[in-house]
Amino acid sequence: MILVTGGTGLVGSHLLYQLALKNKIIKAIYRSNSDVEHVRSLFKYYSKISTKLFNKIKWVEADLNNLPQLKIAFEGVSHVYHCAAYISFDPSRNKKLRRINIKGTANIVNLCIINKIKKLCHVSSIATIGFDCEKINEENQWDGNKNKSEYSISKYGAEMEVWRGTQEGINSIIVNPGVIIGPGFSRSAYGVLHNMVKNKRRFHTKGKTGYIDVFDVVNSMIYLMNSKISNEKYILVNENLSYKKVNTIISNSMKIDNKSTYVSKFKLYFILFFDLLISKILRRERKLSKALCNTLTKNYNYSSDKIKKTMHKFEFTSIIESFEKSYQYYSQEKFSSK
Repeated sequence: MILVTGGTGLVGSHLLYQLALKNKIIKAIYRSNSDVEHVRSLFKYYSKISTKLFNKIKWVEADLNNLPQLKIAFEGVSHVYHCAAYISFDPSRNKKLRRINIKGTANIVNLCIINKIKKLCHVSSIATIGFDCEKINEENQWDGNKNKSEYSISKYGAEMEVWRGTQEGINSIIVNPGVIIGPGFSRSAYGVLHNMVKNKRRFHTKGKTGYIDVFDVVNSMIYLMNSKISNEKYILVNENLSYKKVNTIISNSMKIDNKSTYVSKFKLYFILFFDLLISKILRRERKLSKALCNTLTKNYNYSSDKIKKTMHKFEFTSIIESFEKSYQYYSQEKFSSK
């Protein structure tokens, strides 16, 4: 039996769909405030037999830091996909980031060890990869916490827990996706970018980063879990695109003008100051941090050579197609607030 954590998130929900198509026996963890019905609607969008596919999933309510609940979720499980994570770039959310991403992953790893799980797949991020060379690959080492976001630090800590598990006998795979593009979640990367373009808050920096379609992430994970490969990590990036180029792609998919305002590093720090001020006045989560501002102004070129060599004839979905498919879902007013 397969256990999926974070089953109501972007990666988790698409992973469940693919596993259900393959007729796998699946359990999925959800939190009490998660929207399981949104996963059902996502299945309905993709398939005419959505009810049959959705009913293959056994949903188990569990929090990553609630051990009694997790122990129940692990009963009868042989393989684990750990997709659950908390994403925030607000430094004040440091404790929550570490509690969910590091401690929560430690709990998953410990239960994998106790239950003698055959294989674990952990969804990490390119945020944990060192970037001290022109072309970034899996060999780039983490270069300390300096200038790293709290999110990056927490995801790196989560990876360390997975590597600890490998030392105790758990066969594991770590995937490090770039910015994941897929439909159905307004808080996902696509949701945020779409709303910025739609509401004419279009700006770009000189930065560049890696992007990948959500199904490419999911299919890579399934392939690696079904293979004999273990204790390896893989960068999952299809294309490295500038933020200006991404704005153009989204604008074209929406058939609107692609005008975008350039924001220098100085202006970005000016916005950072006001974001901090407003967050304190309104007591809302910050959208920017110093570390994120640094990231937005740098050019990152990630290499996918390792996963391409491993999967041989596998072809990534074009990023333009990924954005277009995501917009089609959005335009049909099935875009969730989750």
